[in-house]
Amino acid sequence: MGSNKRYYIGIDTGGTYTDAVIVELDSANVVTTAKSPTTHYDIQKGIQSVVEKVLAVSQINPDDIVRTCVSTTLATNALVENKGADVALFVIGFNQRLEVPAVAARFVPGGHTIKGEEVEPLGIQYIVDGVNELKNDVEAWAVCSSMAFMNPVHELVAAKAVSLVSDAPVFCSHEASSRAGMRERASTACLNAQLLPVMQKFLSGISNALSACGITGEVLVVRGDATAMHMQEALKHAASTIASGPAATALFGAKATDTTDALILDVGGTTTDITLIKDGKPVVDTAGMSIGKWETHVEAVEMFTVGIGGDSLVQLSQGKPMVVGPARVTPVCMAQDIPAPETWIGQGKLSRCITMAPDLTQETISASAVLSCLAAQGAMTPQALLKSLGIAEITFEQEIAKLLHKQHVIEVGFTPTDALHVLKRLDIGDQNLACNAAQILANIDGWTIEDFAQRVLTQAERVIEETVLRHLTKREIGGNIAGYLANREENKLLQISVSLNVPMIGIGAAAPYLLTNVAKRLNTTIAFPDHFAVGNALGSVFMAEHNC
Repeated sequence: MGSNKRYYIGIDTGGTYTDAVIVELDSANVVTTAKSPTTHYDIQKGIQSVVEKVLAVSQINPDDIVRTCVSTTLATNALVENKGADVALFVIGFNQRLEVPAVAARFVPGGHTIKGEEVEPLGIQYIVDGVNELKNDVEAWAVCSSMAFMNPVHELVAAKAVSLVSDAPVFCSHEASSRAGMRERASTACLNAQLLPVMQKFLSGISNALSACGITGEVLVVRGDATAMHMQEALKHAASTIASGPAATALFGAKATDTTDALILDVGGTTTDITLIKDGKPVVDTAGMSIGKWETHVEAVEMFTVGIGGDSLVQLSQGKPMVVGPARVTPVCMAQDIPAPETWIGQGKLSRCITMAPDLTQETISASAVLSCLAAQGAMTPQALLKSLGIAEITFEQEIAKLLHKQHVIEVGFTPTDALHVLKRLDIGDQNLACNAAQILANIDGWTIEDFAQRVLTQAERVIEETVLRHLTKREIGGNIAGYLANREENKLLQISVSLNVPMIGIGAAAPYLLTNVAKRLNTTIAFPDHFAVGNALGSVFMAEHNC
């Protein structure tokens, strides 16, 4: 390639895959695309792998890449899977109970008036005592002071005091919000603090991977409101990346088709993200997004996220309906270094196989009874681990949650990705492993493996359909009749027909297999534009075009 041409590279890191695309700047032509598994235990490895792939195929000189554009669903996934940092909150000058996403909260005297005047001196000793009490139990700190958006001095002093006693990162509410609303500002600060370690790890992986590949151009990150920010700003405003992936989804949908109004659905490994474009642009919620039950001041594209994707865990329990998601696991067909699935898979506590993440130190292994057991006996189901360890189930589940949070263990189970391999619609893993696992699970209720695999996909489709209906009924008419509408065929006395007035656009490698039937059931059309499998990576490039 000649050095007279300039290029953008778009990177999207999801819970399962990291995608990359190279786009020639002047013509806007896509030069090449690639995918690599996201390596959570070493985030740089997966990013570097996919960047090396697109560089090798395109033979482009890294010096000719003038800008790297990044989107990610890691922040969203961390919240959906409850894998953000444990946060403690200091509330200054507001001695009322606040329900916030933190493991602990402490009141501190201080705060300011609406005019920015000090109400009373800041209680520094309260902060020091609180940090000493909690520092062994939390991984990040949040600070929210009364009227800090008028005068942030108490938050700044509090953050400094925290940093003198603890090495964990601190986030202040005034860094993300300039509006009134103590609960919303406190939640915004806590969510930013939760995600600081996640984003530190991710942005460090991006920076190191690009350096290793010889790419030196500027790096822009997609905000949740579909605008651009530089890497250091993304670190300061981690919560702004919560909707980074969905924003890239909406940008791709707005640019990749001629449709002015559409519903964009991105089927990832962990979640399905639903966004809306109107008049050819992403719809942005300027009032602040809701993240689960938390109201925030984070501006973002209007979105709805559900914990269903290609890698959602399928669970069977005696006498109960099949459950797909929201837990994410490594698909059986993609797993390495585990026993043959037919030797362990089954119902309940046999639905998962747990193995150690690679490259753990002996010190880390010795500090955990679960890890020590896995190191000695190899990968095991929760049922086998419980029997071997002889501990209470609640204690075991708490320990597994901590190890997953720290990414010290990997869970393997049957997923929609495996179902697609059984039905020969996908070929990215080991089909035999998927079929062997499906056979055991299908035998439980006397199904064929094909019938079982289709039931898995149908259940995943129903969850996505219900999410679409929930989002649109709440938006258009209020209330919640989504569950009723999603199961409308089961009503023997009343026939209801549902039709969307907008087309759907699918993104993600598994999108055609999980969304086509959803579109049919909702009596609308669905399109899969060119490069839909790497739509978010390409959407991040469109973000740079839109903002620069």
